[in-house]
Amino acid sequence: MGKRGRASERKGIKNITGRPVTPGAPGAKSAKVHPGVLGGAAAVVVCGVGIAAYSLIGGGSSGDGDGTVDEKPVASGPPTAAEVRATTQGFLAAWEKGDVAKAAALTDDRTAAKTALTAYAKDSHLTKVKLAPGKRAGAKVPFSVTSTVSYEGKSKPFAYGSELTVVRRKHDGRTLVGWQPSVVHPDLKDGDRLVTGEAGDPPIKAVDRDGGELTKAKYPSLGTVLDSMREKFGEKAGGTAGVELRVVRKNSAKAAEKSATSKDDDKATPDKTLLTLSPGTPGTLKTTFDPTLQAAAEKETGKRKQASVVLVKPSTGEILAAANSNPSGFNTAFQGSLAPGSTMKVITSSLLLEKKLAGVDKKHPCPKYVTYGGWKFQNDDKFQIKDGTFRASFARSCNTAFISQAKKLQNDSLTKQAQEVFGLGRDNWSIGAPSFDGAVPVQSDAQMGASLIGQGGVRMNPLNMASVAATVKSGGFKQPYLVSPDVDKRTPATAPRKMSGATASALRDLMHYTAVAGTAVEPMSGLGSDMGAKTGSAEVDGQKKPNGWFTAYRGDLAAGAVVQQGGHGGDSAGPLVRAMFLADK
Repeated sequence: MGKRGRASERKGIKNITGRPVTPGAPGAKSAKVHPGVLGGAAAVVVCGVGIAAYSLIGGGSSGDGDGTVDEKPVASGPPTAAEVRATTQGFLAAWEKGDVAKAAALTDDRTAAKTALTAYAKDSHLTKVKLAPGKRAGAKVPFSVTSTVSYEGKSKPFAYGSELTVVRRKHDGRTLVGWQPSVVHPDLKDGDRLVTGEAGDPPIKAVDRDGGELTKAKYPSLGTVLDSMREKFGEKAGGTAGVELRVVRKNSAKAAEKSATSKDDDKATPDKTLLTLSPGTPGTLKTTFDPTLQAAAEKETGKRKQASVVLVKPSTGEILAAANSNPSGFNTAFQGSLAPGSTMKVITSSLLLEKKLAGVDKKHPCPKYVTYGGWKFQNDDKFQIKDGTFRASFARSCNTAFISQAKKLQNDSLTKQAQEVFGLGRDNWSIGAPSFDGAVPVQSDAQMGASLIGQGGVRMNPLNMASVAATVKSGGFKQPYLVSPDVDKRTPATAPRKMSGATASALRDLMHYTAVAGTAVEPMSGLGSDMGAKTGSAEVDGQKKPNGWFTAYRGDLAAGAVVQQGGHGGDSAGPLVRAMFLADK
């Protein structure tokens, strides 16, 4: 590889002789969640009875005694089976007996372990705790926990599974438990706690726009959304709290509010109920979800791997449906942060149209290659359009037609357009649940050119791209929301300026043409005349296939979808959006 190729990898644009490539954004991959909780009253089958005392020998771990040490070589390498067994049994036995100091001493982070285990004993109100190791896999050892939750005269059995990993400390060769909060419970992260008591938030009965109850059992993708809405609106909905065992998050929305950050954001994680000792009285909370469309979204994403979709009503901003293929994992639909590929060309086109750098039916260059910032960009399969118009370049998703205009723009031109016209990247959306409202950072040189086609540092999710299509359809930005702002008197985000009627009309013309004669023909076929679409594919370093994107509108319905590693957007995300449009009554 030449100097230019190596430099491109350092800058995040791999193989610029192909389509621009950028690595996935932090948090772009869905987090895999392994709850481990077997149910409040479910029994856990364990082998043996409790944990017998174990005398640590050989390379096993014990307390930090300061005895005379023989001059022997320090042990190295992975822990042996005997060391894993000895360390595990010693740690679990001490924890089970309530000897927090000894258990913490058998970890590689005594202070953090002691804090977590002390809080566990004090706050969770778990009694009769029994721990039993399972079959190890190398240095990893699963174990089961059976206990009873007791609080103010009420008690229930509680069982779950967790896992620990045995590691070797370098300076003395001792084997210890590698400390992670998830050792205590798989749902715990740094700073989280297990707490039994009166729930801080009354339960809610969330209902759809028709009054039907929304539950995780019926709509799996709404699990984390319902948790977050309870946290945000429980008190305002008028319910009364019950007594529960909960995971109390360090970075929950409640914690954010206490730290003077009241808005929703992509980092907030709702508290989670693990066991209910006595139910509270739920308050009713009406949402904007459409039951038919939500059911369709659950069904369609369930058919695919790593698919996410959001539907928005352009005339109001109401969120009608949102779903992910992995409903218990990361909520990519609302919180994802992924390069949107060529769907970004909708925003870039609005910029070029406003600056008179393009006109729908004006001649516009679409060569095989274009160089900007020292890098050479090309179109898919190196196609070119000779003597073509901007309409043709948009419909065929010509990369060079957009990057060729970079030299006529300022480094912050696209950033301002996204923020001021489409309401994106201002970090101020408040939809009623944690969300990420996109990012279009100011960039320069090759990365600035790449951002014009949705690569570089640009990051979006299906909610953002549904909003883009909705903004084009309605002619102006309306912040998406799933709970009416009237419930908590919050002020929705607005865009500082509105695109001209001529620009909005031109964008609808371009998207409609793409749907009837461009890359979106197949997914949009037969859906009527009041519709438009844009396809996209975003290459991610390390992936064999790009992420497929699709954004579109049909009547008073707008959609954004992504299928990670799905290939071209028209082939992967397009059929998903089509199915959603057909499900609309």
